[in-house]
Amino acid sequence: MTVRGQMVRFALVGVVNTGTYYGLYLVLLTWLPYVAAHVVAFLLSMVGSFFLTSYFTYRTRPTWRKFLLFPLTNAANFVVTTSGVYLLVDVLHFGSRYAPLIAAAAAIPITFVVSRVIMLGPDRRRPAEREREPERVHT
Repeated sequence: MTVRGQMVRFALVGVVNTGTYYGLYLVLLTWLPYVAAHVVAFLLSMVGSFFLTSYFTYRTRPTWRKFLLFPLTNAANFVVTTSGVYLLVDVLHFGSRYAPLIAAAAAIPITFVVSRVIMLGPDRRRPAEREREPERVHT
């Protein structure tokens, strides 16, 4: 699969993840306070996003190592969007209403790169374990 194909699939997973989060949030809101509903919905949607990113975006086997590193994609997104909002509003004097949208758009390529490194990074299994599986094809 090409990098362009991975980017398209990454964007689709982002849309599905956002919808999943919001749907879970609304359902959980009927039983939980809004902050608890947000946290639970966020965590559940992140788990779903991990598996979609693994199987659909990069077509790779999920591992515990990747699963534990996957939240770094959200951390990267948070740092870029927060820094971007500050830069746009306080330094460049953009309106605060639209700055988060611009910053979020700027974060997508960075988040993609971080997720790609995590999901397709070096395999740390022993050579004997790797030999038992078919080789991944990267195009």
